[in-house]
Amino acid sequence: MNLAALFTDPPPAYAFELSEAGISSAEMAKAPQTAFHPLTAGTISVSPLRDNILMPDELAAAVRGLAPVNGNRKRRDTALILPDYCTRVAVLDFDSFPADPKEQLSLVRFRMKKSVPFDVESAAVGYWSQGSGTGKQDVVAAVAPVEIIARYEAPFRAAGMNPGFVTTSSLAMLQMIDAREVVVVAKLTGAVLTLMVLKQGVLKLFRCLELGDVAADLYPTFAFVEDQLGVKADRLLLCGFGSTAEEYQRQFQSDLGIPVEPLRSPLGTPGETNAGLLGYLQSWKGL
Repeated sequence: MNLAALFTDPPPAYAFELSEAGISSAEMAKAPQTAFHPLTAGTISVSPLRDNILMPDELAAAVRGLAPVNGNRKRRDTALILPDYCTRVAVLDFDSFPADPKEQLSLVRFRMKKSVPFDVESAAVGYWSQGSGTGKQDVVAAVAPVEIIARYEAPFRAAGMNPGFVTTSSLAMLQMIDAREVVVVAKLTGAVLTLMVLKQGVLKLFRCLELGDVAADLYPTFAFVEDQLGVKADRLLLCGFGSTAEEYQRQFQSDLGIPVEPLRSPLGTPGETNAGLLGYLQSWKGL
């Protein structure tokens, strides 16, 4: 998914990825240089159902410390990359998908209505069609209560920035996955595991769940690939596993019988706090 294709204007001046651990940031003109600012434990507690910002003054102070000096007082465009678990993301298959944006949004809201525990009609909804024309298409949809998104944006607006583009970490990091095969991606961020399946570059499955047992959560995804896609997964990519990565790599490679590799980027090492930011930067650098 090439995020740069969504823009006709120049890239924003800054990009930030937020997590419970802290804020990863990059000045687009200086990319790929990135920085990380840790947050006091408990500042952010990620959830799709309640306010995520538990210590707003702490977050506001951190954002002010990262905000550039703005002598002309003009708001600077900023990209915000939010934690996966603060939204509900799904891949919706449509036998036909209309060309009219209003009809598209109406269909996406209708399909998401039964799968989220909040009012979809008043929620923030973003979607991305992975096909072309009006035939069968897989559409990626992200839904979150407006209040949750607004609370993440608020300290940046107060610091003189304009969050003109908002996405989630795993959706942004898709730019780093360039494969023509069937790939399963497992991304660990704190106590949340995000699982994705891509077939020939098209996202087919997105699951985000509170972590139980990694293997027990992961292995049913491979059953989905065989049952729903009619093929076997060719590769497993791991991101955010830190010091346990090699141990899990050996275990999964032995159990699954396929190559298991860490996710890589030419801009740095993707981890649980910066994978979305690196993917976003890579989309603009065209790497």
